[in-house]
Amino acid sequence: MPDATLSAEDAKLVTLARATRARTRAAEGAALRDADGRTYAGATVALPSLSVSALGVCVAMAVASGSTGLEAAVLLTDATEVSEDDLAALRDLAGPGVTVHLGDPRGTVGSTLST
Repeated sequence: MPDATLSAEDAKLVTLARATRARTRAAEGAALRDADGRTYAGATVALPSLSVSALGVCVAMAVASGSTGLEAAVLLTDATEVSEDDLAALRDLAGPGVTVHLGDPRGTVGSTLST
């Protein structure tokens, strides 16, 4: 369940990430909102020939849709931190200052950081 301290828009990202992860049974679920307010949700891709993190999927979707900036992202995972590769991808697209919420697979946000 999304954290009550999150904005309504960030709580929506938690809901999208949680639903995507549950639907695909992936290790991670993620969602992000671009500078135009569009949202993207993705799950970890783990194929023999292709591995992409859930946040990596979301960034790729945003780039492919023509996004030029990001407002916020959510990652739901069993990991205790957001990987440096994921943070670098977010910075590559949007620079510093993107809010990133890290939560468990149930959708409880435990920490928030900024790129």
